[in-house]
Amino acid sequence: MSHVVLNKLCKTFGGGLFVVRDLNLNIKDGEFLTLLGPSGCGKSTTLNMIAGLETISSGELFIGDKLYNDIPARKRNIGMVFQSYALFPHMTVDQNIAFGLKLKKMSRIDIFDKLEWAKSLLHLEDKGRRFPKELSGGERQRVALGRALVLNPQVLLLDEPLSNLDQELRETMTTEIKRIHLSVGCTTVYVTHNQMEAMRMSDRIAVMRDSRLMQCASPMTIFNYPANRFTAGFIGSPAMNMFEAQIVEFEGGAGVKIGDINMRLPKERSEALVTEIGRKVTAGVRPQQIFHFKDSHGRRHSDTEVLVKIQFVEPLGDRIMATAKFQGQDFLFFIMADKPPAKGEEVGAVIDGRHIHLFDKDGGDRISIGEKLPDV
Repeated sequence: MSHVVLNKLCKTFGGGLFVVRDLNLNIKDGEFLTLLGPSGCGKSTTLNMIAGLETISSGELFIGDKLYNDIPARKRNIGMVFQSYALFPHMTVDQNIAFGLKLKKMSRIDIFDKLEWAKSLLHLEDKGRRFPKELSGGERQRVALGRALVLNPQVLLLDEPLSNLDQELRETMTTEIKRIHLSVGCTTVYVTHNQMEAMRMSDRIAVMRDSRLMQCASPMTIFNYPANRFTAGFIGSPAMNMFEAQIVEFEGGAGVKIGDINMRLPKERSEALVTEIGRKVTAGVRPQQIFHFKDSHGRRHSDTEVLVKIQFVEPLGDRIMATAKFQGQDFLFFIMADKPPAKGEEVGAVIDGRHIHLFDKDGGDRISIGEKLPDV
């Protein structure tokens, strides 16, 4: 078994500065988990502690059922792929991939079998005699993956492996890494600050900020039910629309007032939030969950139509992203139309109360009263 457990893991540097604080994670056997967050949040330090490249200040690290706190990196059966690839420039692709196997003194036939398996998996069959300088960035990245995978690691660690690639290669390698993981099934911990990579590849995402874990859940749970205001704003492109708001009495239950507009909520949530009437909150709505009135085929009880004034539009091919003004703030939403609205035009947008996210105005935690949250 190669599940990984981080129990109140901490890392401090001089002066008691926390880089990672009380991190609790249970990474399942065969899971692809991404550590996601802005620069300096502690995600790479966490990865290095799992690898044994950083000492653990306090807390416990288990791989399988074994405590790994004091086991040196060379004795951990862990594969690691770095941002810089770290290939030997004087060695061919075959020699780079087989390097660790030779150190283990495996037989030549076993090395050959492993090498052929890796090259087939990574689409490198015709690249074996080439040197790193003769490869594209994506091919070098696949060689680095192959060198880690042939060692049958308990855990595969990937530290921002795509950040040096151009956009087209990033797209290709994102798909390749997902395919490789599904083929191999190795427990994988991936570090990135790119939320689209995390959403596309991960079984679960652990969002970090300022040394702390903010939320760990499946990509769709984080997108649809962010646990706090930071996660709501960090996940999703374009970012969630955020407004200062208040829970008010409305239509026999509770609604959300943004500026001078009362927003409807689903019946169960409206009834449950009656106890919170008068509470000031932050209300968020994702641009992907707002509909131009012409795109709304039938209305729900929880829908509210608002009038917004178009500032500018950005054609995206299959749809149009509109930036409008609503209650004095920028308001982003999507329009499915061949002809975009003109600047200054007033249009209707429908906000579905099922998709209004409410956060505590001070602490930023999600207000989940009346919601049925999914299991993470």
